[in-house]
Amino acid sequence: MQLTYPAIFYPWDDSPGFTVEVPDLPGCVSEGRTLAEAIIMGIDAASGWVLDELEDGKPAPKASPIGAMKIEPGGFASMIVLDIDAYAEKYGKNSVRKNLTIPAWLNTFAESKNVNFSKVLQDSLTAMYAQEAAEAL
Repeated sequence: MQLTYPAIFYPWDDSPGFTVEVPDLPGCVSEGRTLAEAIIMGIDAASGWVLDELEDGKPAPKASPIGAMKIEPGGFASMIVLDIDAYAEKYGKNSVRKNLTIPAWLNTFAESKNVNFSKVLQDSLTAMYAQEAAEAL
């Protein structure tokens, strides 16, 4: 599903960056050090906002006409395009089925211990992700 929303861009006063707001998605604000980065960050923020609504069983908000945007002096409006399916595939909460290949002896051992293979893999990958995120700080 692709959606379009008007976004409002405001240049920073003290450097070449931009703040981007998506008025149809309350609280959806992002920024970038360049216009290109601000567009990318605005699309990412808006996609996450809409995906959260959809995963909660709510519809995506309807987009207002770009001409209806109230733009403060210095700002400008532009349309952004969201590819919700691609975003959901990458960041969605829905589980993804993966096949696993392990030696037969290890499978026998794990089954004898009532191991939940999905949980072990998910816990291990979550721990790896958390460790990398902490190291990135």
